Amino acid sequence: MTRIRKTNLKEKLYPIKTKDGVRIALWKLNSEKDLNKHILLIQGAFSNRKIFNGIVSVLTRKGFTCWVMEWRNHGESSNSGKKFNLETIAIYDIHATFDFLIHNIKLKRLHCIVHSGGGIALTMFLIKNLAYKTYITSISMFAVQAFGAGTKLKGKTRILMGKYFSALLGKVLAKSVGSTENSETYYTLKQWFSWNLNRNFLGEDGFNYLEKMPSITIPILSNCAKGDNFIAPKKGCEDFLDAFKNKENRLYYCSKENGSLEDYNHSRITLSRNSVKELSPLVLDWIKQNRD
Repeated sequence: MTRIRKTNLKEKLYPIKTKDGVRIALWKLNSEKDLNKHILLIQGAFSNRKIFNGIVSVLTRKGFTCWVMEWRNHGESSNSGKKFNLETIAIYDIHATFDFLIHNIKLKRLHCIVHSGGGIALTMFLIKNLAYKTYITSISMFAVQAFGAGTKLKGKTRILMGKYFSALLGKVLAKSVGSTENSETYYTLKQWFSWNLNRNFLGEDGFNYLEKMPSITIPILSNCAKGDNFIAPKKGCEDFLDAFKNKENRLYYCSKENGSLEDYNHSRITLSRNSVKELSPLVLDWIKQNRD
């Protein structure tokens, strides 16, 4: 059903079926000013499409069509009824989304904006499906890292404690105020704990994603936040971005000392008014630099 808001924002939900039978919610948002330029946005853990409300409002006013994908068990997507992890999102949810946009909507090129686990899953998807990278013009990441949060003793201790208590509870509770969903199952984030503790990036079958990251040559802007000192600290975001080995990639450190309005945390880097005000222009500039 299409809904038109007072801001003339048109919103339509496309339910997509994955190969393992889960219904994924893909939202199309655009305004009357439509330049036929497309952006796919993928949420991270503890969230749904609402985490992108601010930046979507900016992008659509500029004439972009935004496609926002919600993971299984999140937002309007259906409950899979079985365990899943970030690799599941990559193999099924993101794959189904790209197939729909390319084969049904007939998109030739698009940009991607990803937050946290959404960026990890997109990376895993592209490594296993390199043919799809020809459709992506640029990627803008927010708080994305997979294996660099435990490089210091304090960080490693926090991850160990988080892994231990989450295993006992069977779920991981949202740490950041402003998260749009309250928890994830322990199984969903078990890989993330292991990657950061072991400093690797391995699939369930032992596939080495870290080794293959240089195969992704799409220009990437990575935004990391000073106040995000557990999930995606600066060192972790630097290590993740460096692993692509692409000199065109750029890291932006969101902190007061770097001229930002605040020292953002893991959710506020996309969800706050300040981030919409000052980080959305950075993304727009990145898209402009790497336009078709």
